[in-house]
Amino acid sequence: MSDYILLFFAIILMILGIIGCLVPVLPGPPLSFLGIILLHFTKFATFSSTILVSLAVIAVVVTILDYIVPVWGTKKFGGSKYGIRGATVGLIIGLFLGPVGIIIGPFVGAVVGEMIFKDDMQYAFKAGFGSLLGFLTGIGLKLAASFIITFYFVKELIAKG
Repeated sequence: MSDYILLFFAIILMILGIIGCLVPVLPGPPLSFLGIILLHFTKFATFSSTILVSLAVIAVVVTILDYIVPVWGTKKFGGSKYGIRGATVGLIIGLFLGPVGIIIGPFVGAVVGEMIFKDDMQYAFKAGFGSLLGFLTGIGLKLAASFIITFYFVKELIAKG
């Protein structure tokens, strides 16, 4: 019975991990990794230490990069913290507008944030683009990491199922 309870929570963590790649409040790859750890402690899976350590490293590195890449993208294009904050607010609002909102929201948010910082439209668009590029790169890295972890999760469930 406890194996099924752990499996249930592991699946929930995997789903939250994927969602967490898009929602700034949830740490996507670490949640996905916790899901695979829970699965490891059931009769449904047995992961090698090498796989678990490798996936842990991926989750940690991508989580750290997620804080560095948007700042790098923003600075590379001359942006400020206002652009990063605006991109985050834009993403949250964009989540309610569907798939297009997830892409357009951060860009509009970054441009508005940069306009608040410096009243120069050309600067705001350039910095907003850099902020958006860094932000989307971070999302892409998190999605890639969570999908890799999910792949091993599903592969092991199918193999043992």
